[in-house]
This record gives sequence, structure tokens and C-alpha cells, in this order.
Amino acid sequence: MHAMLSKHGVGALVVKMGIIFQELSPERIVATMPVEGNTQVAGILHGGAHLVLAETLGSFAAGMHAGADGQALGIEIGATHHRSVASGLVTGTCTAIHLGRTLTTHEVVMTDEQGRRLSTARITNLIRRAPTES
Repeated sequence: MHAMLSKHGVGALVVKMGIIFQELSPERIVATMPVEGNTQVAGILHGGAHLVLAETLGSFAAGMHAGADGQALGIEIGATHHRSVASGLVTGTCTAIHLGRTLTTHEVVMTDEQGRRLSTARITNLIRRAPTES
């Protein structure tokens, strides 16, 4: 993961959304994201921002699981929004459900600063291996 991040960075959208990583492993990633700057017209965190955070965490975890010879490609994501938030920091906690040879699935729970669940997402990534040389 370090080599990939050194070469490509975390990505422009991660920077734009203000996502900050706290923990990084294939089994668990924790990151925060500010509500400010990521709101919809009603002044609450945009539903798409929840999904950006979830996809970022799930894809990073899958990429770490894939290793240097693999590439994680998101193939499905879905979320349920439980409550809104209008200020503060959102914490995303990504937990592995399945870490297979060709597929990974992670659950990502977003909470507010009081620990209340804001949304729950599930993301599945396909692991594609680099072709081997003959």
C-alpha cells in the first residue's frame, strides 16, 4: 500500500472531501470526514458524501488485501441512511466481512461525534491479479 500511495497519493476526491485516515489494514480502516463542505442544499451531509467515504475505505482495504500484484475494483455498493448530521466530523469504520482470493466485502458504518449511527454501507470489490510472465 505504501508503494501505491507514494506513486499515486490518496486521490483528489479524498483530499477534496477532507478524509483523514486513523487506522489502515485490510480488516479494518477508520477515517474521519468533516460535514462542512460536504453538505447538500438542506444543510445536512450529502448522501453521496456517505458513499464517497464508504467507497474510499472499502476500496483502500480491498487494495491492501490484494497486495502489490493485485488491483481492487469496486463492483457494488449500497447504503442505508439512518439519520442526518449538519455539523462536526463523521467517522467511518470499515470492517471486513469477506476477504477472498477474488472478492472482498466490507461493511462501513458512519457515525457522528456522539457515536450515533448515520449510515451503513456495504461494498464489494473484485480483486484482479496482474498477469504473470511466462
